[in-house]
Amino acid sequence: MLEKFSKWKQAFHTEEEKQYDRNLDLSRIPKHVAIIMDGNGRWASSRGLPRIAGHREGMKNVNKIVRAANALHVEVLTLYAFSTENWMRPKAEVDFLLSLPERYLKSELPTLIKENVQVRIMGTKEALPVHTIQAVDEAIEKTKHNTGLILNFALNYGSRFEMAEAMKQIALKVESGELRAEDINEDVIGAHLMSCQLKDPDLLIRTSGEIRLSNFMLWQLAYSEFWFTSVLWPDFNENHFREAIATYQNRGRRYGGL
Repeated sequence: MLEKFSKWKQAFHTEEEKQYDRNLDLSRIPKHVAIIMDGNGRWASSRGLPRIAGHREGMKNVNKIVRAANALHVEVLTLYAFSTENWMRPKAEVDFLLSLPERYLKSELPTLIKENVQVRIMGTKEALPVHTIQAVDEAIEKTKHNTGLILNFALNYGSRFEMAEAMKQIALKVESGELRAEDINEDVIGAHLMSCQLKDPDLLIRTSGEIRLSNFMLWQLAYSEFWFTSVLWPDFNENHFREAIATYQNRGRRYGGL
């Protein structure tokens, strides 16, 4: 029923997009795709615009890629929306960045609900503005029973902070006798990470030509495939997304074996 009345699948699935889909093995779509959305500022600067114009355009682009991931039946899409290091940017830019989740969800939440998308947040709410917290909490609550694509925003997220917090939780359990030190293994550590309910990413995409992880899901990306592109995030479209998946499908994943 969702397929039949899907605005995304009927109104936006163009012939060009369908041709890209024909070139993909739909049985080997990555289950979890993570994206470092980079290049908004450079996109704006190259056009003589203020940086916030690039962030505004980048926000508009999110829905294109959410739509593409949903159409290909990706199970989880994690988007790096705001890092713990982004607080070092000028206050006006930080304030604008933290207004974007509210703007996006206010505009798109009805469609996300209709398209069976479940919204999640990965990060710490500490220091986030009240209006940002209220917007994401509402989206999480209203989509919690949806069973389609999980749209996971990494918001006020840093991987080293995440791992440090996990170590603290584990240490407290050892201290209280709930857990023995000799029982700590990869599964135990993974169970204390913010992404514990999600599969690790199969594919990481980073836009804008930068080739680094920028403190993003360092534990979870241990065996992910990486795809880097010089395309700036506001210009990254559905067909670039499909190109990344096609490249992923042409790689062999051996996890250290033969």
